[in-house]
Amino acid sequence: MPEIGNDFGAHYEDVWYDSADGLRLYARNYPGPESSTLLPVLCMHGLTRNSADFAWIAAHLSKTRRVVSVDQRGRGLSAYDSVPANYTPATYVGDMFTLLDRLAIPRMLVIGTSMGGLMAMLMANMQPERFAAVVLNDIGPELDPVGLERIKNYVGKHRVIRSWDDAVAQTREINETAFPLYTDEEWLRFTRGLYREVDGVPTIAHDAAIAQAVLEADSNAVPPDLWPLFANMATIPMLVVRGAISDLLAWDCVEKMQELSPGLQVANVPDRGHAPMLDEPLAVSAIEALFAEVDPA
Repeated sequence: MPEIGNDFGAHYEDVWYDSADGLRLYARNYPGPESSTLLPVLCMHGLTRNSADFAWIAAHLSKTRRVVSVDQRGRGLSAYDSVPANYTPATYVGDMFTLLDRLAIPRMLVIGTSMGGLMAMLMANMQPERFAAVVLNDIGPELDPVGLERIKNYVGKHRVIRSWDDAVAQTREINETAFPLYTDEEWLRFTRGLYREVDGVPTIAHDAAIAQAVLEADSNAVPPDLWPLFANMATIPMLVVRGAISDLLAWDCVEKMQELSPGLQVANVPDRGHAPMLDEPLAVSAIEALFAEVDPA
């Protein structure tokens, strides 16, 4: 199977499992030290991304604890769904509980980027006992229309790619406003997390059909009102990592989240839009601090 992204020297195991409706799905399991008693981490990516998004932070955290980073159906190495209507957070959440049961993880820490954060909110309302702490990466109960429109303008509309230069150029075109200081090396590394090489040609590592649920006005790709879900999980220790120039998570939304959850921690990462890659020093230190608060003594 073609490799996706970088592993940053960390060891992980391939986990293959079947969804309730029979799709073959994939996750990376970073086992961490055998002697570790620290809580494991579940990492869930955004709309068009995959487990490679968390390669750096997973490698870093797995020095002391177990980390599981997933490919949602239709992304990465997971099977594509022949029914595009299934590409919704409700379906993904079911897949995640199947995976957690398969790996016998009763309680965990969660990092959810964008769509993965929406999933974390849904999951924490369904099985709150499983959630020791939640990191919401550039996502909240309210989506800024500016960022949502930007996503709709590119999802499912990638050009034909013939080389890695083409792939990097397209990745920069879509994401350069979010990463204004990225170097050429960083753009290449970012791109290699979004594509896999098939017969020598970079191929985007997600099903173009995931766009269908996002573009349909009456779809359930984004639940209509997430504030009640957030209010219900307000007592769970939480951290919001926000890109300081994000166009999807507005600062007034973060302030309202803090009103509902006074203990909510916030890391506002400079020179980042939607969404921070979680290799930024400010984001890393904030995540480590939150996890240290809830880990067993």
